[in-house]
Amino acid sequence: MIGVAQTGTGKTAAFGLPLLAAIDPSLREVQGLVLAPTRELAMQVADAISSFATAIGGLDVIALYGGSPYGPQERALARGAQVVVGTPGRVMDHMKRTNLRLDTIRFAVLDEADEMLRMGFAEDVEEILSHSPASRQVALFSATMPSAIQRVAQTHMKDPVQVSVSRQASTVKSVHQTYAVVPFRHRTGALARVLATSEAEAAIVFVRTRAAAEEVGSALIARGLIAASISGDVPQKDREKIVERLRDGSLQVLVATDVAARGLDVERIGLVVNFDVPREPEAYVHRVGRTGRAGRSGEALTFIGPHERRALKNIERVTKQTLEEAVIPSPRDVSKHRLASLLTKVPERIERGRLELYRELIAEFVAEKEIDPLELAAVLGAMTVGDDGPGTATEEEEFSGATLSSGDDRARGDRDRAPRGEAAQTERGYTSYKVAVGHTHGARPPGIVGAITGEGGLHGKDIGKIQIFPSFSLVQIRGSLSQEQMDRISRARVGGRELRIGPDSGPRGARAPRRDGERPFRRDDRPRRDDGDRRSFRREG
Repeated sequence: MIGVAQTGTGKTAAFGLPLLAAIDPSLREVQGLVLAPTRELAMQVADAISSFATAIGGLDVIALYGGSPYGPQERALARGAQVVVGTPGRVMDHMKRTNLRLDTIRFAVLDEADEMLRMGFAEDVEEILSHSPASRQVALFSATMPSAIQRVAQTHMKDPVQVSVSRQASTVKSVHQTYAVVPFRHRTGALARVLATSEAEAAIVFVRTRAAAEEVGSALIARGLIAASISGDVPQKDREKIVERLRDGSLQVLVATDVAARGLDVERIGLVVNFDVPREPEAYVHRVGRTGRAGRSGEALTFIGPHERRALKNIERVTKQTLEEAVIPSPRDVSKHRLASLLTKVPERIERGRLELYRELIAEFVAEKEIDPLELAAVLGAMTVGDDGPGTATEEEEFSGATLSSGDDRARGDRDRAPRGEAAQTERGYTSYKVAVGHTHGARPPGIVGAITGEGGLHGKDIGKIQIFPSFSLVQIRGSLSQEQMDRISRARVGGRELRIGPDSGPRGARAPRRDGERPFRRDDRPRRDDGDRRSFRREG
């Protein structure tokens, strides 16, 4: 059978239930095989089939995917799992290790076949199917039917029946759809400001990968938002708890991959943010469909890069809707929104009473300092929303700088590049530390914050200003770190490179202790322009 259908149309149940009907649970051998393009999808399909089989005693489902140890998978295969769900690469590995034999399978499924083709798995799929018996039944599911998929069908399927589900190409009319041109390195800060000024009860932020979900989720938590992330790696029980928190109002923001958000239906979601442009217009439709449910209105915002307007036009063509360009809120807008929200609660607080103490203290302060009451109220308002005035940029400003709302990434010149002047003055109560990752290693503030807080046992509020240079970064941390904390943080990795954190010795100050025989990182490692206007580095010491 060939099923042509988009994501979210119920394909897992369509092949999962017939597959279980073909399985004999009394036989401890592999009888059903499902191939999926990604580990997230493999894990989700395995969980779904396991949930379908709860009433079938003695039936085991195992997921085989890369990035995890072989041992547990080998032991599960040795115990005689009847259903295997896996990615082509890891399935091939187990076949080569003779852990997995396919001569007993009765039912084979190729899920998201076009995605497997796009990822270069076509030859692996053909090799795997060639080791299965000719008598097995094959079901192939794909969003599209390119010629390579048709060749697979012709080679490994017998007179297949094709069932097509019409493309979902329209979005909900009650959803206000917008986009903003934001360079990737500024998106976390832009996202935080969008969420901070949104009136939505709850929001979902869509990302492409598990790693991005964790990184963006950690960055939002560090900024004080009540957020959580889910991907295919999150166990079903934990996923259910997170979704329940989203429903009962104890969670503001959910960061999710497309796979993890399948079937998610929460009426409170008033905002969907596409952290990046979906690869397929149908995925865009699916994402946007998470809001504007049950007759409610909703907002959808998509971040695009300066050179991704063609992808935007493709979405507009398929959905037959024109997206409106949005302006990303500035830090000033965030402060204004926060204070305005507080002021709406003033009448209610006045009615509650018990304000005499505060009136007395303020009256004494005004008389003693001879300050204008309105000026005092303004200062208290600024302090309440975390605005410390000029020269003490908010975390959003320090992390992301000014955000582009339109135009080319290069239009802003040096203003959008990493700072190259003297490092920011260390705030009172903070210590400046240097970490051995920078722009050239793909380091970004959310990853640095996540690694330091996760390994150092710190909270996001303990992290101050961050400056990222080509080969290193400077991080201000409240108080000081113990040697044990520095050792743990140093072993953490960002962009595949160890952080190797140590106190900042300044441009020409005392050198930090060397680790592993390497010389310490110094601020002199920053780039300068030579006479030919080419990037060069000055290394001293």
